[in-house]
Amino acid sequence: MKTDRELQQDVIDELSWAPDVDATEIGVTVKDGVVTLAGTVDSYAEKWAAEAAAKRLSGVKGLADELQVKLPGDSKRSDADIARAAENALEWDASVPEGIKVTVENGYVTLQGQVDWQYQKEAAEDEVECLTGVTGVDNEITVKPSVPPANIKAQIQAAFDRDAILCGDDIDVQVDGGTVTLTGQVVSWAESDEAENDAWAAPGVCNVKNLISVAY
Repeated sequence: MKTDRELQQDVIDELSWAPDVDATEIGVTVKDGVVTLAGTVDSYAEKWAAEAAAKRLSGVKGLADELQVKLPGDSKRSDADIARAAENALEWDASVPEGIKVTVENGYVTLQGQVDWQYQKEAAEDEVECLTGVTGVDNEITVKPSVPPANIKAQIQAAFDRDAILCGDDIDVQVDGGTVTLTGQVVSWAESDEAENDAWAAPGVCNVKNLISVAY
C-alpha cells in the first residue's frame, strides 16, 4: 500500500503528465489516501481534467476538489455570450434532446430540463463545460425514462458479468422502482464509475446511488 507521500508524488506527476492541465498553480495534499487539490486553473474544463487525473490513480480513496477557476483576460465572456454559446452547442449535439434551459450568472452555467437517459444529461454538461468563459456547471437536468422499469436488477447484474473491468460479485445491486443503489467494495475509482455507468444503461432507471467504497 502506498504511503500518503508516495501517493502525493503520484498525483503531482500525473497532473504534470496530463496535457490538458497546467500543474504549476495546483497544490496537492494527501491524508489517509484522500487527495485535496487546491489552487487556480484557467478554465472549468481544466478543473475537471485535473480532478479526472487524480481519480484515475491507484491508491486514491477520496478526492476534495478545492480548485478555483480564474479566467485569464482573453477568456472572459459576458453571461449573455456564454448563454448563447451554450444554447448553440446543445442545439448541435444530436445526443441532447430539445427543451434544455440554460441560465448563466457570473460565468456559472445552470442546466435544467428533462431527458430520458443519463447519457443525455451527461452529454449536455459535456457540451457547456468546455466553453470559453465558463467558471462552473450545475447540472439540474432530471432523468425521467419513457419506459417503465422492469427486471432492472437482473439486467444490471448481467451487464456486470459482461464487463471486463468489473468483478461483479463484489457489487450488490438493490432496486426500488427506478432507483438503483450500488454497494460493495472495488479496488479502483475507475471500477466504481464503470459500475455506475452500467447501472444507468438499464432501461427505466431514473436514479443511481453509488455507495461503492474504494479500497486497496
